[in-house]
Amino acid sequence: MVNPFFDDENRIDEAFLRLKNNREKALITYVMAGDPDLDMTERIILALEEGGADLIEIGVPFTDPLADGPVIQKAASRGLASKTTLSGILKMVERLRRKSAVPLILMSYYNPILQYGEETFAADAVRCGVDGVIIPDLPAGESPGWEASAKKNHLKSIFLLAPTSSKERIKKVARVSSGFIYYVALTGITGAKLTISKEIGRKIREIKQHAALPVAVGFGISTPDQAHEISKGADGIIVGSAIVKRIEETPSAGLLPSLTAFIKSLKQSLLRK
Repeated sequence: MVNPFFDDENRIDEAFLRLKNNREKALITYVMAGDPDLDMTERIILALEEGGADLIEIGVPFTDPLADGPVIQKAASRGLASKTTLSGILKMVERLRRKSAVPLILMSYYNPILQYGEETFAADAVRCGVDGVIIPDLPAGESPGWEASAKKNHLKSIFLLAPTSSKERIKKVARVSSGFIYYVALTGITGAKLTISKEIGRKIREIKQHAALPVAVGFGISTPDQAHEISKGADGIIVGSAIVKRIEETPSAGLLPSLTAFIKSLKQSLLRK
């Protein structure tokens, strides 16, 4: 199946192609921008990359989250308290691009992007070095303006599927998503306890029947063993709340080495046979 959205100039596509050629799975990590401030976020992203993160999601703090659990909600509150804005995050990404080539994905609710202006945001994001965007509260096909703006600017627009997604929904996401498909492994919020079952693998196989894109699995993955088990059927795994919780609980002096060590343990689990 040919992927009509593949762009060999986009770092997300390059990363998944490299990993596929090496028979590896992608480790995708998440951090909330501005927690505790943007300068520290920049250092955290570099620590995640040093640990072996293949792609990094950067959360945009928002006042009314829909899918975020308490860990990420509190991180968003800290980000807002540190006066983090969407334009400030783009400036941080622009600085990061002088030091890093890791694929960077913004995870934002729709309202900040709508207020910024879809076309302007897409153009500014690419100019600053953003590779893709995930908008959890924007279903595929519900905003042709956003999808057109992203496509015009070669910005990957990554949509989500869930255990409850119908075959029709899977086909729609497969048509309009680019970069990869984000499969939410459980019906609940981020950070909820994940029960690994055969149903996850079955759903991934169903998605792959209709989509040429890689499928990455997130929500609830917090340990190397979980990462290893989930990765068997997926093209990548996404770890968020476990990282954000470490940022909240680890003293600042030891935070960066602690994060790098944790990411290394996750990456090593994906290399296990």
